Amino acid sequence: MEFVAGNIGWIEVICGPMFSGKSEELIRRLRRAMIARRRVQVFKPTIDARYSPDEIVSHADIRMKSEVVSGAVEILARLDWRTQVIGVDEANFMGPELIEIAGRLADSGKQVIIAGLDTDFMGRPFSPVPDLLALAESITKTLAICMRCGSPAKHTQRLVESEDLIVVGAAGMYEARCRRCFEPGVPRQEVLEFARAVIETNRS
Repeated sequence: MEFVAGNIGWIEVICGPMFSGKSEELIRRLRRAMIARRRVQVFKPTIDARYSPDEIVSHADIRMKSEVVSGAVEILARLDWRTQVIGVDEANFMGPELIEIAGRLADSGKQVIIAGLDTDFMGRPFSPVPDLLALAESITKTLAICMRCGSPAKHTQRLVESEDLIVVGAAGMYEARCRRCFEPGVPRQEVLEFARAVIETNRS
């Protein structure tokens, strides 16, 4: 979605499961804004240090320098008000405050591009992304490939035992699943063994 109006702000949300290219699409849009000579600031949550402490990194290892914040409120404290385009990765770790803050930034004339998971390991709406979808002018739903059958995947399957809502991890701890193959929570033992076998095969 490309707007050319002067100082009209808006919100774009890129959502989907893990391994679906959300961060890669976010980086692509932010780089386009930079090519257009717009002032850009990028933020990611402190908790996401899987690949780099101070970069947005896609699973395909595409990188972009970012500022690290403990939560959405800190975005306002770190924001240069000359900034025209604001990128936020891993919105699902930013807390519910991101909903109001994104709205305020858009109302002030800024382009806000947000990427994050829209459902959790149980397949439930993962706040604050569903609320941001209701506020956004533009929504992009990305799909991954199901690791079990190869169909389009909309779910993130957790492979480790934990009832915590947030468990930070990547390959080996999570995989993408389609509607048919998804098992809310942690899958059965034979499925876990299949996943481990796939990981070992990929390593060898």
